[in-house]
Amino acid sequence: MLTYIRPALAVLACMTVLTGVVYPLSVTAVAQLAFPEQANGSLVQDSSGVVRGSQLLAQRFDAPRWFHARPSAGDYATVASSASNLAASNPALVQRIAKEAALLKGDNAAPVPMQLVTTSGSGLDPHISAEAAQFQIQRIAAARDMPIGALEKLITEHVQRPLIGPPVVNVLALNLVLADNPSISRSE
Repeated sequence: MLTYIRPALAVLACMTVLTGVVYPLSVTAVAQLAFPEQANGSLVQDSSGVVRGSQLLAQRFDAPRWFHARPSAGDYATVASSASNLAASNPALVQRIAKEAALLKGDNAAPVPMQLVTTSGSGLDPHISAEAAQFQIQRIAAARDMPIGALEKLITEHVQRPLIGPPVVNVLALNLVLADNPSISRSE
């Protein structure tokens, strides 16, 4: 029996070292060398160098003076990253969407974009469509006492065109420009 156990333990130890130590360290080293920004979380810094978030994760922006991201089923917590799992026929989902749409609608005559009232699959999608960003312009312009044209220009400058899918805008990037540029925003 020892003739079977000894090779099994040797293979177990070898595979543990290979797959638990060598492989993760080599993948980490390659990632750090080839893609250091992405390997370290695609962090976004403000004008003073302080880390404000990640390009890959949505954050909560509730005040009327900021662009809002999609709602999050997990309250923007990465540990609770998930969709709501509510079916389209679920009354709770219908009520939540109706409530969110009523809050967002305000004085805006345009229909509320679905992105602003429905969660993404992960609940942490940092991007919205340019149309969803445009929908928020009136609220932000009123809250910041600034011209609508400046906000439209800001959105146009921040449109990203991914390889696959429609053009999108990163909400954190828009809000950082508003926070960092006194010529765009009025004093806090």
